[in-house]
Amino acid sequence: MRANQAVYPVHTMCRLLEVSLSGYYAWRNREPAERARQDARLTERIRQFHEVSNGIYGAPKIHADLAEAGIRVGRKRVARLMRSAGLRGVSRRKSVQTTRRDQRNRPAPDLVERDFTASGPDQLWVADITYVPTWSGFLYLAVVLDAWSRRIVGWAMKTSLRTELVLEALGMALQQRRPVDVIHHSDQGCQYTSIAFGKRWREAGVRPSMGSVGDCFDSENGSAPTCPPTKVCSGQSESGMPIPRSTRKTRRRSARPTGDAWPATQSCSTTRPAAARRGAGFRTPAARPPSARRG
Repeated sequence: MRANQAVYPVHTMCRLLEVSLSGYYAWRNREPAERARQDARLTERIRQFHEVSNGIYGAPKIHADLAEAGIRVGRKRVARLMRSAGLRGVSRRKSVQTTRRDQRNRPAPDLVERDFTASGPDQLWVADITYVPTWSGFLYLAVVLDAWSRRIVGWAMKTSLRTELVLEALGMALQQRRPVDVIHHSDQGCQYTSIAFGKRWREAGVRPSMGSVGDCFDSENGSAPTCPPTKVCSGQSESGMPIPRSTRKTRRRSARPTGDAWPATQSCSTTRPAAARRGAGFRTPAARPPSARRG
């Protein structure tokens, strides 16, 4: 109302907005609340710390500087004030775009229409590409997921987003499952609309299906898949592929060794049966005495 009072009468705006005229003038002439005055002073201090850091510090470091200066304030409040003041820190994180549409290729029709239900296995496959940050860079993972069992039937990993990534994932799924008239649903990324991928699903008798552009609900059943737990390595795999940082230090509780170090027989411990782990010095729930078991 204050911004438009030079264009429209105040009493007309009050009538349309169902606000009393006396209440509007009382609000306009009222002094700012104590909380608003504190926010203004705190925003000024935040701006000073942000300028001292040359515009690098974000809310966590600004909050630490305020704590060192003896100002007790919550970190979420600092983030809110920085957001309202247009202040933000510098982030070193790189954004990765895995879906790039090729305008020259014609996408397949949408045969799913957001209905990801299937009455049996190998009737509907959902495919997608995601990335995993590693110490050596980004690792790209393509998966093919069975909508009926929620099982990953095919997957492939590479350091690039070439068409070979989705071709290998589809090839693994076809070799393992050997489906008949299965629907392969994906987004409209250039890997799925490429000529090589179209030739492959025509040879295999796969029915392609693609969702709309920029709509996460058309591929939500296969988005952000979980990495297949085939190997847990401490460095690089046998093929020279960088291992995700999330799997380097992650050990299952049942696979924790009893000694001071991991077995030095091999640098990459593959997933083995429980009997083999017990023979190699691993502690499993089945090896505990009956009195030590829970329940």
